Amino acid sequence: MKFKEGYKVREIAGEHVIIKQGRFGADMTRVIALNATSLLLWEQLQGKEFETTDVIAILTENFEVDTTTATADAKAWVEKLHECDLVE
Repeated sequence: MKFKEGYKVREIAGEHVIIKQGRFGADMTRVIALNATSLLLWEQLQGKEFETTDVIAILTENFEVDTTTATADAKAWVEKLHECDLVE
């Protein structure tokens, strides 16, 4: 999978949010906020093809987390990406 084109992370009022770039600006009717972990994943995976195993690797390399927890968290994160229609 890969993040869809046209989505950018912006800092707004101290929060990192994903917005879809549009011809006439951003559609702010649906804001997707990123916590620090999601921001790290977004930055590490932006512009790349990736799988859930890549997300697990980033989590275990950057945090003190066991593989079981990292796997569950990675699967949940990828599911959210699909729900929010951020990946193709």
